[in-house]
Amino acid sequence: MGNNKLTLRGKKLNLLIPEEEIKKKVSLLGELINDYFPKNEPLIVVGLLKGSFVFVSDLVRAINRPTLVDFMVASSYRGTQSSGNVQIKKDLDFDIKGKNVLLVDDILDTGRTFKKVLELLTLREPKILKTCVLLDKPSRRVVPIEADFVGFKIPDLFVVGYGLDWDELGRNLPSIYFLSEEG
Repeated sequence: MGNNKLTLRGKKLNLLIPEEEIKKKVSLLGELINDYFPKNEPLIVVGLLKGSFVFVSDLVRAINRPTLVDFMVASSYRGTQSSGNVQIKKDLDFDIKGKNVLLVDDILDTGRTFKKVLELLTLREPKILKTCVLLDKPSRRVVPIEADFVGFKIPDLFVVGYGLDWDELGRNLPSIYFLSEEG
């Protein structure tokens, strides 16, 4: 697959972050997370679905400690418009009270959903609660929130690949691409 000729729904895909850079960054994030959390205690990694599943899969393999993985589905969208109200469509299977927890998402954009989920998890009284995102798009932020561990800061581009999608397509691409207006 030549990177110059990839298209999705008739739009050209331009390489933003190659697979090799993602792998290096995920490894580095794993090291930082290992160094931050207490060595002798398990970590619960909570991924926000669907976009984070590829990142979570690679990240937990870079974390060298007993690790539990759980997922949540939270949405503030109806169709293409944000309602502003975050609904939890799938909650945690684990009780996180008194535990070390890392909330993981693929991209931190407006911050609305991420902040609401973080507030919800905080109410459950974890011992330590930190956040990790692969991509941070600070120019789109509408609520004040930053992630504790960030892979890449990116400009305001529509991106796909490595779990990120455009109407469910593109998640399987190993690199991250941005869409061009030209076909």
